Amino acid sequence: MTTIKPALEIAARATIAARTEELFRSSGAFREGHFLLKSGRHGDAYVEKFAVLSDPATTSELCGFWAAGSRDADGEPTVDLVAGPTTGGVILAFETGRQLGLRAIFAEEVRAADGTTHREFRRGFRIEPGERVLLVDDILTTGGSLLAMIPAVEAMGGEIVECAVLVDRSGGKASLTSPRTGRVYPVRSLWQLDLPTYEAGPATCPLCLDGTPLHAPGSTGAGA
Repeated sequence: MTTIKPALEIAARATIAARTEELFRSSGAFREGHFLLKSGRHGDAYVEKFAVLSDPATTSELCGFWAAGSRDADGEPTVDLVAGPTTGGVILAFETGRQLGLRAIFAEEVRAADGTTHREFRRGFRIEPGERVLLVDDILTTGGSLLAMIPAVEAMGGEIVECAVLVDRSGGKASLTSPRTGRVYPVRSLWQLDLPTYEAGPATCPLCLDGTPLHAPGSTGAGA
């Protein structure tokens, strides 16, 4: 039998998802067309998170959902700090940290001598051994940004409580597995967006097949 508490939690998640979708659509962040995604795959829709993150009030409201979910029954934070990856995760981490009254830090992408990349906490940022960490990011597609964050947190002795994202368009990843330790961490999204993605090329992408112009959105705003 479904108890009252789980039923209320399900209703609350549905309300949050509907509100998140409303904010993304009203800001013009949800766009339809033929897009080259960060993962290298193609999709018929793109979520431009900075159309949302450029509005402080909207950002505050979205981060407030995470902050509310990171407090116990007495209103005390269940984490010790908030961390995110550059670039969108910086804004989200600092606003969520502000609402929780906690430190907020970010990890940057660093290129090693052999050409490989990884993420590091620089600029004097620290995580004390045993500190509980809430990882936040904007859009989850393959999980690459968060998967690169996890080893950086583990290396400093942090304990990841949860990975939180605004929008999950991965197809419903419930967890992420550390490439360093094999530990599994839960993923929580505000809005789950079920959109297909395709390998590039007319044999696999219907938008390539019908000749729909390809756009490469992102930091440069360039088209392809």
